Amino acid sequence: MSAAILRPWTLDDVAAVLDAFAHPDVARQAWSPVTDEAEARGWVMRRIEQVERDASFAIDLDGWAVGGVRLSSINPGQRTAWIGYWLAPAARGRGLASRATATLATWAFDELRIERIDLSHRLNNPASGAVARRAGFVAEGVQREKLRHDGVRYDVAAYGRLVTDPEPDLALLEMRAVSMVTSPAQGAGA
Repeated sequence: MSAAILRPWTLDDVAAVLDAFAHPDVARQAWSPVTDEAEARGWVMRRIEQVERDASFAIDLDGWAVGGVRLSSINPGQRTAWIGYWLAPAARGRGLASRATATLATWAFDELRIERIDLSHRLNNPASGAVARRAGFVAEGVQREKLRHDGVRYDVAAYGRLVTDPEPDLALLEMRAVSMVTSPAQGAGA
């Protein structure tokens, strides 16, 4: 049986990131290209270096990074954050993205004292909405032309999950080596 966990990114993940972003549907969702080893290394390094303000984790399946989940825009004063995720095509259909997203949301509520997490996805990516709903996020509406990517404006489906919302009926993943240099919930305000 395959074992999936959340763990911090390492430079050993460069090949996995390059492999994942070689798939057009993953590359299409990226904000910046990841087409060679240098770009993949830079992508991983940004996740490693952002540990003080973001919580970014590899979704690891049997020792290989098959995706990622990230808590960003952490606002300790408002106790809010934003969550995003991606998964390589070969790892899809197993519930990993939903389980990873639910795991990180629960961790944020418990450890960072976050009270609301926002999530959004382009309307041309309905599978992401299914992930969000399975992870306990509630659809809140559509934001017209919210995102601009490659010169095109996209409508975005907006979701939220509150600390008071019911836990999703999912088996959470194990989280390994979780540490943020400065806990955002203890940092300076709004």
